[in-house]
Amino acid sequence: MKKQVYLCATHLLILFLLSSSIVRAQECKPSGKLKGTKPPKDQCNTADGAECCVQGKLYDIYNCSPPVSKATEAILTLNNFEKNGDGGAPSECDQAYHSNKTSVVALSTGWFNDMKRCLKNITIYGNGMSVKAMVVDECDSTMGCDKDHAYQPPCDDNIVDASEAVWRALGVPVNDWGWMNVSWSDNV
Repeated sequence: MKKQVYLCATHLLILFLLSSSIVRAQECKPSGKLKGTKPPKDQCNTADGAECCVQGKLYDIYNCSPPVSKATEAILTLNNFEKNGDGGAPSECDQAYHSNKTSVVALSTGWFNDMKRCLKNITIYGNGMSVKAMVVDECDSTMGCDKDHAYQPPCDDNIVDASEAVWRALGVPVNDWGWMNVSWSDNV
């Protein structure tokens, strides 16, 4: 009997080690670095807490994002998708600007998935609430620190960059907007 318990425990340990190494293999690791350049005067819009690139600073870039699940962990950030907002150019999916009163998001490069999530809704869970939002843009994890990216650094690999409407729907007080742990899922 002791031998069977020992064998069972050994098998469970092996399974655990295998599964944890599979999870680690699925992690998204930086695919390189981008050297920051100083934005021209008044060319970096710092509204909504946006960060400007720093001359010479090395920023991680990512071609991937963590695997998507029914509750994909992410960082919710704030973006202004309106003309002259901190998002810069029109949204990539439809070449349009979007009102801050509309629930829209930009996803990190890996999750944006070569535009495969364009104009599809996702559900975001945070602050004990949920909201559906349409994917309209990419939060570029591979490039940044240039005019096309409003002189902001590349996005991390786990960003859901959301309009004011998303933050309001999640019941987050305005003073707390900017950064929050959330989870999200595709609408099926």
